[in-house]
Amino acid sequence: MPHLPVTAAHWQAAAASHIGGMDADTPMFEAVIVPHRSLSPRALRRLLGAICLMCGLNAAMFIYLGAWPVGGFTGIELLLAAFLLRLNARGARASEIVLLSASGLRILRTDPKGVRSERVLPPAWLSLQLTEKPGRVPRLWLVARQAREEIAATLGEDEKRDLAAALAGALHRFQNPVFDNPQLREATP
Repeated sequence: MPHLPVTAAHWQAAAASHIGGMDADTPMFEAVIVPHRSLSPRALRRLLGAICLMCGLNAAMFIYLGAWPVGGFTGIELLLAAFLLRLNARGARASEIVLLSASGLRILRTDPKGVRSERVLPPAWLSLQLTEKPGRVPRLWLVARQAREEIAATLGEDEKRDLAAALAGALHRFQNPVFDNPQLREATP
């Protein structure tokens, strides 16, 4: 099954209709969650170049006017901006994969350094909670007996709601399978 991007149009295609006759590792639902970054590496380099140029001109002007300490502070400001932009770009390497299969709900996380972690929750008693605080993006929690795990922390509000609806539907289909018994069908005359 191919990895699906985090868009509302793809959520429904990620869930299977029932679990009858499935292998324990066949995914019924799969979502790949990556943080949104608006700048490509090339655009980031251009932005840093423009910031360097502007700060350099600003520092040169103040040094020429005799206010040489401003040049030092401008250099510190430039280094801080470059560090923060690089830190933000490095965060784009993080990812989270949510897989629902008959053997469990697996959450595979990769942090920006490339370190991977995995958490498996039993899907039989699993439920979703979307906790909301005014003025903030809601938090999406997977709750099982004594386990509580937040997922999709990097998504925005709309994407998180779409993921919650799709995952809740997949969990409902897993927990309430529809069995087709030909003997129970009504006879058609």
